[in-house]
Amino acid sequence: MLWHAIAPVRRYTKVSHDVMRHPRLNSDAKVLISYVQGLPEGEQSDRALSEHAREVGIKGRRYQTAKEQLVVNGFVHEHKAPGARGLWATHQLFSNVPLSDADARAVWREAGVGGGVAAGGGTEAAPSAQVPTVGQPRARSVGHQLPVDEELGENSFRPPTQAAESEAALEALSPEEAQVERVLLSLRECRRDLRLGVAEARSLVALAVEWLRRGVSGAELRQVLSSGLPSGRVRSAVGFLRHRLVQKMPEAPAPEPAPVPEPTPEPACVSEPAPEQSPPPPVVVAPLVTCEGPGNEHVFRAYGGATLCPDCQQTAAWARWAERRAADLGVDLAEDAAKAVEAGRDPEGWRSRLAAAAAAGGVPEQ
Repeated sequence: MLWHAIAPVRRYTKVSHDVMRHPRLNSDAKVLISYVQGLPEGEQSDRALSEHAREVGIKGRRYQTAKEQLVVNGFVHEHKAPGARGLWATHQLFSNVPLSDADARAVWREAGVGGGVAAGGGTEAAPSAQVPTVGQPRARSVGHQLPVDEELGENSFRPPTQAAESEAALEALSPEEAQVERVLLSLRECRRDLRLGVAEARSLVALAVEWLRRGVSGAELRQVLSSGLPSGRVRSAVGFLRHRLVQKMPEAPAPEPAPVPEPTPEPACVSEPAPEQSPPPPVVVAPLVTCEGPGNEHVFRAYGGATLCPDCQQTAAWARWAERRAADLGVDLAEDAAKAVEAGRDPEGWRSRLAAAAAAGGVPEQ
């Protein structure tokens, strides 16, 4: 690394190598020490450390970290003391060399800052002697006359009975009415101009319940009220929904015919014996028969005199088809089976025999 430096002859600040090479101070803390040390005498004590840090672009979390490092390593000390008129003030001591708490208290004591030392056992500042501002009691000037229409000891409050009755009427709802009310209040999710208040929804409950009594479900009612809406804004949601409930009311279901009573049979003079019921036909179960097909011995239930099980019948049918196919191609299945054994295939399978026959005859497989 090349190094070129020119020593300044004016406007410079001497900074100790112990500060510049301090292992526990970051660059912001070192810049603050250098900046504050180079300030004129009056500007150092008139403003707080945060204002000096703001001038060099150290703000927010960066300033808090740098200040914490300076406080921990003894370059900054803070002391809270009561000030004028009972207000507390925070005094800061900034040094370019580390100071202990005892050294900082000695500097504050010599400078007479804070009226003493908070942690060293010195004397605190005496409270200021001020004349209290409390005056002499005077006669009452307001609040001595009651309203004209109010008499002492009489309570003129009259609770509105009509509102209480309406609230009680709104609370009593049947299950059908509660379902209809939920449907009406949920229309606000379809369009904002269909928003109803609770009282407005209760005024439409009677019409909407009639829809449920005529066989319409709650989901269908919501679909009818929220579909086919006008393109413009609905000015009155209550009037619009009331008109739709009345105009689109479904037909009432037709009354069910009264049941016709069955004629009672006349009593017979002579009691006739009840006819005998024939027993149910016996269930026929086919016997178990040993299959005559190849392979391991196995049995099956034979219907109609069959001697082969269904699997063996299918295998025999495929074998017959293979033989007819081989006869049409003019090949010998026995010779083909021997070739299949030499090739390592199963000579008994019809697929192997047919493949060998097709390869020998030069005819593609089908």
